[in-house]
Amino acid sequence: MNGRFSEQVMTEAMRDVAGILGVPCGDAQLLRLTNNAVFALPSSGVVIRIARTHRLRDRVPKVIRLARWFADIDAPTVRLAPGIEQPIEVGTLVASVWQYVPPGSPAPAVEDLGLVLREFHALDVSPISLPAWDPIDDARRRLAEADGLHGSDRDFLMRWCDRLEPRVTALNQRTERSLIHGDAHVGNLLMEPSGRTVMCDFDATCVGPWQVDLAAVAVGEHRFGRTGAHETLAVAYGYDVTSDPSWALLREARELKMIAAAVPLLATSEEIAAEFGRRLRTVRENDHGTPWTAFADLITTKKPGKLQLEAGRRSGK
Repeated sequence: MNGRFSEQVMTEAMRDVAGILGVPCGDAQLLRLTNNAVFALPSSGVVIRIARTHRLRDRVPKVIRLARWFADIDAPTVRLAPGIEQPIEVGTLVASVWQYVPPGSPAPAVEDLGLVLREFHALDVSPISLPAWDPIDDARRRLAEADGLHGSDRDFLMRWCDRLEPRVTALNQRTERSLIHGDAHVGNLLMEPSGRTVMCDFDATCVGPWQVDLAAVAVGEHRFGRTGAHETLAVAYGYDVTSDPSWALLREARELKMIAAAVPLLATSEEIAAEFGRRLRTVRENDHGTPWTAFADLITTKKPGKLQLEAGRRSGK
C-alpha cells in the first residue's frame, strides 16, 4: 500500500533530515514504522524520529522541551542529539533527532522496566506544561485522520470513546497527578553502554494516575498471549495493577490506544489494516481468546542494502 506516511515517504524524509544535518545516511536502519518512523544512523551517532500523522505533530515540540528538562535533572531517559536546533521540518513532516544508543547484550527486560518506572514516577511533576492523561482525545484525533477506515468501524470507535470519556475524567479527578510515561513497555527501553536503563518515546507523556504505566504490560500479556511478564513487572515495581480498583478502565483505555494507534496508518499497509480489523472484531465480540499480533512484527522490507526493519526489538504495540 502507498500513502502519505508510507515507508518510501518516510525514508525520503529521513534522507532530507540527514542532509540538513550534514551527516551520511548510507548505513541507516529503520527501527520502527508505526506512529513514528524511527531511523538509526549508527555511523553518525544519531536517531531520526519522524511523526507519521499530522494530527499529532504538535507533540514533537512538547517532547523536545520535555527531553531537555529530563537532561537537566538527569532523569532515566534517552537524550536529544546535542548542538542541533529542533524540531526539524521537511515539507509537511516534522522530525526530532536523538543520541544513538547501540543495542547491547543483554537487552532490557521487564524487570528493568519495573525499576526504571519506579524512578520515573518518583520525579517531580514537570515544570513544562503537560496535558492530563486523556486516551479519548488521543483516539479521536487519530480517527480524524483515518484514510481507509470504514464508517461502521469509525462509528464503533467513536461510541467507545463516548462511553469511556466520563470514566477517564472521573479517574483523573480523584487521583493525585503524577508524571507518567504513557506508553511503558520494554520496547521503549534502551540500555546505555554504562549499563543504565533509560526510557524513550515521550509522545504520550502526561500527568495522571501512575497506574496507567503498569497497564501496558498486563494488557499486552493478555492480548498477545504471553505469560510471566506482568508478574515480573509487579514484583519489580512493587504493585499489581490488575488488583487496582480502576483496572477495568485502565485495561479498556489501553486496548483503545492499541487499536486507534493504527488508524492513521491503515492506507499504508495491508498487514496493519488486517490486524486492525482483527483487534476491532475481538473487542466487538468480547473475544479474549484470539491473540493479537504486534504491528511492528507485521512489517517487513524487501529493499536491498542496509536499510532494514528491526521489528523484533519493538513488541509493545
